[in-house]
This record gives sequence, structure tokens and C-alpha cells, in this order.
Amino acid sequence: MTPAVQHIASVLVVVASVSVGPLSAQGGGDQAARTFRASTDVVTIQASVRDGRGRVLSGLTPADFEIRDNGELRQILSLRSDRQSPLSLALLVDMSGSMRVSAKVAMARQAYDSILTQLREGQDEVAVFTFDSALHERQSFTTDLPMLKGALAEFTAFGTTSLYDATAAAARRLAQRTGTHKAIVVLTDGLDTSSTLTAAEVSGLASAIDVPVFIVATVPSIDERFLQETSDRPHAQAADLRDLCEWTGGTFVFASTLLETIVTASKLVDELRQQYVLAIEATSVSEWRRLDVRVKRPAAKVKARSGYFGG
Repeated sequence: MTPAVQHIASVLVVVASVSVGPLSAQGGGDQAARTFRASTDVVTIQASVRDGRGRVLSGLTPADFEIRDNGELRQILSLRSDRQSPLSLALLVDMSGSMRVSAKVAMARQAYDSILTQLREGQDEVAVFTFDSALHERQSFTTDLPMLKGALAEFTAFGTTSLYDATAAAARRLAQRTGTHKAIVVLTDGLDTSSTLTAAEVSGLASAIDVPVFIVATVPSIDERFLQETSDRPHAQAADLRDLCEWTGGTFVFASTLLETIVTASKLVDELRQQYVLAIEATSVSEWRRLDVRVKRPAAKVKARSGYFGG
């Protein structure tokens, strides 16, 4: 990711203004600690933690985590883990011309409906976007989930695909939302044909504002095999998408059948609800900072943002 970071810093440094913020005074501890925390700019980090068997690790404390900022060990100022906290999701549905093939649009609609069924009306908020060569807002953020059902029924697939540009635009809009857990969920066939940004540049923007990107490839099984076989090739689309998800703390998955879409939606939303939200002090240096988040338990695996813009 290093070659792209310099470009990210020059064209997307504006997101640094939303990547950090003042940490409120918190209950407990002495007055000095509360005063220190109230005046410190912080970086928030959404982290998913699983054991060697893929099971969620719950009940972790700050002492279980180790966070390094450009290699320097950092103190954890706060940790939050609350399954009842609301989600803020930006759902992006690919409506470009390539989605017309093999009923991909129908599969994307199935995945969309499955995700909605996992959310809590009146609590979780969702915005719905479609994209082709540009991002189109179909529904602004709302907690009125029933009104979102059937929101994709009237749209037909057309045009080129600017998946990376659309993801970057959605990340900027999602940055200002108040949900404890925020994420972008992209339903697509996994092909980008016209973006000006690269996967590395978008991941820099998204991880800078702590927005994990989850990409669900709604493709038939034959296309899934093709994407998996070509993902190891240099500059392969599937490989780029996996990198985008990994760098932001998200996941790339396939959903080739109705059952897979239901299972994928359930796992995705459940993972978001079980994320830890940690905070560390932000650096005052105006540069891209690499984050390394670990849990001090054998075989524990952590997914979190790859870095942030300091200053």
C-alpha cells in the first residue's frame, strides 16, 4: 500500500478532519484522567476479533489489546463493546451494465433484502445508493427500515462501473453519521471498469475515517470460480477488492445462492454488532500513520483499519 499512500495524502487529506476528534470525559477514574481525555484528539478503531476456529472473542479488556502506531506502542484510552449500539450502514448496489448477465441484479436484490431483515427498526440507520459510472442516492439515512423494502425494484442495470469512486463517495457521507458501528456494504459482481481511484486510494480514505468496507460478490457459481482462480494474478479485480476490504477492516465474500445471501447477511451484521471500538491518542504529525492492532491471545485474529491521517 505504500506507493499509493503518497497520492492519498495529497488528494484525500481532507478526511483527516473527520478521522480524529475530541474524546469526551468518561465516567470512572480520577479527575486528572478525565481532564486529559477530554482534551485529547483521538483515533477510533473498529476491531473484529476471532479465535483460531473463527469464533468471536467476547469479553476482552484494554489489557488484551496491543496497538502500534507507526510501530510505536500506544496507550488505549477507551474500549467499548455493546451489541445494542446502533449501526450506520451505507448500502451500495451495483446497477452497471455488467450486472444484467446471469441474473446478477436479482441476486443483489436478494442480498439487499437479507441484510435489511437483520437490522433493527428505529435504531439502525441505513442509506441506499446505486452506482454505475457515478453514485446515486436512492434513500438518505433513515431508521424507518420498512420504507427501504423494494427500493431497488424500479432500477435496471446500465452503464460502466465505477465501484472504487462510488465507495469513496459513500465513505465521505458516512463519516459524519453517529452510529457506534459504521460500515459500507457493496453488492456487486466484482468488476470495476471506469473508476479514477484505485483500491489502495479508496482504502486510504475509508480507513482514515474508520469505515470498514464489506463487499458481497453476488455472482453465479461459475463466475465465483473464475474470480477465485484469477485473484492471484497481478492487478486482478478480485485481488484488489480483497485488499480494499482487508485494509479497511472489512471482508470480501461471495453469495451465489439464496441460502448464501441469507447466511452472509446474518454473519456480516452480527460481526458489526460484536466489534470492539477502541480509541488511542492521535499524532500531531501531518502524515499517513500505519496501525497494527493485535490481541494478546494465542491464534487470535483481528480485523481493523490499516491506518489514519495524523495532524
